[in-house]
Amino acid sequence: MGDLLIPTKLALKKDSDLSVTWPDGTVSVYPIAYLRSRCPCATCKTLRESQQKSRLTVLPTNFVSGPITVVKAEMVGNYAIQIGWSDNHGSGIYSFSYLREIAPPQNA
Repeated sequence: MGDLLIPTKLALKKDSDLSVTWPDGTVSVYPIAYLRSRCPCATCKTLRESQQKSRLTVLPTNFVSGPITVVKAEMVGNYAIQIGWSDNHGSGIYSFSYLREIAPPQNA
């Protein structure tokens, strides 16, 4: 199943979305805000878990109230993509297996 998790195509629109075409023909489209909200780094994961436990959440100091955009993106080997965000965050590495796991439902 390893090869099934290596996309055949990645298309990034820095202010809109990331489109991933998987070997089985599935196309997953991730809105930029959706991807940022699901950053897999330890800090963001801990923040999401605390938000689930409490209604009062203290946002990190790099929180931006405007639209989030991608400022850079780099491949990490042949298993992931690392995204740098306009809020100066960039430590999250989105493995292809993680992207497949969090794929938004396809439009009918």
